[in-house]
Amino acid sequence: MSEAVQPTEHPVVPRLRQIVGDAGILSDPDELFVYESDGFPIAKGLPTAVVFPTTTQQVAECVKALNEFDLPIVPRGTGTGLAGSAVAYGEGVLITTSRMTLIEKVDAENRFAIVQAGVRNLSLSDAIKDTGLRFSPDPSSQRASTIGGNTSTNAGGINTLKHGVTTNHILGMEIVTPDGKVTTVRGSIGGANERGLYDSIGPDLPALICGSEGTFGIITRVWCRLVPDPKHFRTFYAVYDSTWNACQTVSDVIASGITPTSMEMMDGAMIEAVEGAFHFGFPTTAQALLLLEVDGVDQILDEQMQQIVRIAHQNGAHDIEQCSDPVRRAELWSARKKAFGAVGRLSHSYCTQDACVPRSMLPEVIAHVMELGAKYGLRIANVFHAGDGNIHPIMLFDEDDPEQVQQILRLSEEILEYCLSVGGTITGEHGVGIEKLHLMEKMFNPATIETFQQIKKTFDPEQRINDGKLIPSDRVDIQIMKPVSPNVPGGAL
Repeated sequence: MSEAVQPTEHPVVPRLRQIVGDAGILSDPDELFVYESDGFPIAKGLPTAVVFPTTTQQVAECVKALNEFDLPIVPRGTGTGLAGSAVAYGEGVLITTSRMTLIEKVDAENRFAIVQAGVRNLSLSDAIKDTGLRFSPDPSSQRASTIGGNTSTNAGGINTLKHGVTTNHILGMEIVTPDGKVTTVRGSIGGANERGLYDSIGPDLPALICGSEGTFGIITRVWCRLVPDPKHFRTFYAVYDSTWNACQTVSDVIASGITPTSMEMMDGAMIEAVEGAFHFGFPTTAQALLLLEVDGVDQILDEQMQQIVRIAHQNGAHDIEQCSDPVRRAELWSARKKAFGAVGRLSHSYCTQDACVPRSMLPEVIAHVMELGAKYGLRIANVFHAGDGNIHPIMLFDEDDPEQVQQILRLSEEILEYCLSVGGTITGEHGVGIEKLHLMEKMFNPATIETFQQIKKTFDPEQRINDGKLIPSDRVDIQIMKPVSPNVPGGAL
């Protein structure tokens, strides 16, 4: 019996191993399989290697080595992204910052923290919990997602409605540019031990880089703005017999002049999944659940809550609960943040869509999304940031069925085109990545697309880093709607 032929190791692998050590690289195909996709399960591609640097200098050296071999560079955090931004193709190599986990400085007096890119969102929150401060962005994936990844995708979260997205809480950053140079923008150039931060000097590069999905460089260090943790709050939830009425409550609350900290919604399918998994006590016969919180000056919160309850009743809410108890509050928000993990009870494969629409259109949009699901014969569950008009239809399917994969892609495209038609956008927080790249030209005119491309080439003239993601490329053609196999995008370098 002849021995199995071992795959030939790419010559870049020994060079990378010299930089990060044996424990800092994966190159065996069986090990690489774990890294073939991020949180968007439709697009998959096997990287040539995955490297795990622990310092900025190692990241820079890895970038230089990959440039020597003219290989595509793909930044990755912990892979919780939901648009395919961390998928490698064309012999691409993943540079993964998940082992860069140092919280280098917490300055409570000046309200900032300096962290390496691989620090998990929740780890930072835990580290500062006794300071009376918080890092406000709190995506549902905060137990796993990293600050570098949050910054790269300009992540949202439950607090977005009142307190803003990630870019509103980033003071500066350090990045490794596509030529392997280390650049600090608006951070303390002297390093983590320096107090200095500079603002309003030159172009606002942190805001430009935040949300660029790794197409301009690799974020290695972040200066995070810390804000006072609200001392007074009221948390409210109510159930409804229709998603339409729950969505109408959202519009009516905003129209009343109240800006809650958070307004989150789950539909009947999601309530069923969450309650089945975690037993929070939600009625499984409900068709929708609205979870809402206000914070601020204690004296006015009761008045605001009375107005919100009145609006909810007018829209048919029942089983209303209000609380100011921190334990119950934590339990309610835990239910929301565990929602995506509970979807596995409904289907072993699912794809989460992401779009933003005017809040006033939420009732019509959710109704139309469910009609589209019925049209394609696919079940949809909904959990989303209702206060932002940021919808997240979760489409349930079997990824081993090529026809269902294509149905998911067609359904996603029709949902996004509909959201554009009512004045919305193709993404609210998950980004464009590979998933929505083909829709960029439907949202932006040619002159705007060309401007995006020129900015990309200013940072990356050779188009080496995460090319073909977010911004249409003249070097890489990714066609998610015409995959070469059920889960692998078509395209060529």
